[in-house]
Amino acid sequence: MQTQEEVKDMVRQKYSEIALQDKETNESSCCGSGGCSTEVYNIMADDYNTLEGYNPDADLGLGCGLPTQFAKIKKGDVVIDLGSGAGNDAFIARHETGETGKVIGIDFTPAMLAKARNNAETRGFNNVEFRLGDIEKMPVTSNVADVIVSNCVLNLAPNKEAVIKEIFRVLKPGGHFSISDIVLVGQLPENIRNTAEMYAGCVAGAIQKQVYLELIENNGFKNITVQKEKAIIIPDDILGNYLSDEQITSFKELGTGIFSVTVYAEKPEACCGQDCCN
Repeated sequence: MQTQEEVKDMVRQKYSEIALQDKETNESSCCGSGGCSTEVYNIMADDYNTLEGYNPDADLGLGCGLPTQFAKIKKGDVVIDLGSGAGNDAFIARHETGETGKVIGIDFTPAMLAKARNNAETRGFNNVEFRLGDIEKMPVTSNVADVIVSNCVLNLAPNKEAVIKEIFRVLKPGGHFSISDIVLVGQLPENIRNTAEMYAGCVAGAIQKQVYLELIENNGFKNITVQKEKAIIIPDDILGNYLSDEQITSFKELGTGIFSVTVYAEKPEACCGQDCCN
């Protein structure tokens, strides 16, 4: 069984390779894990073209939702993008927060950071900053962010609860997050879950939807809402890399669900009443 650090190293290496690929190569795969399907063009990602602030050069086709569309970002907000990649969601957040706001992207893959920083410099985005760091221990002070967004990243973190705790720490009281991620209903076959390529492809590292929502609730968040949900259908030619024909049939009959969800939650306001500060 791999340690948490081994998983991180594996994901870091995979996404370093992805940073050097073009969008078409990434989009024809499961979250950039390699050209693995002839049945679909893009398994996970949604279409960003309708969003203001979208920069195609920063879109590597690695997402599984549109968290910035639901993030309720206001002018002047401080926004943090977890797993910022080449800067796609960070630049859309910048459009929403305007010149008076600030966007901080965090990523632990140096190749991605270099790409994001180059994209920001090319566009003259002086209020967008990209930091090298692990989202399980963010290089950010406490109570600094109005909004946190993330797109198909938490499923890659071995210690998801540590990430949720960090989100709570970094958000200002009354702040909120909108995060798109992959979750499960039912169990994936073990040989898919244990396959490194599928892990970096955003599926094998996913946890149960109910567990995901409970992690958020148990760490102090309120007003938890699933803003969007869609089923992810893995084509047979991808499943065929890991399962026999008989196993594919059995897998489908189990009714196991793989979903992209966008989840919203708020950090409670600070207060001094006996009901919340005991």
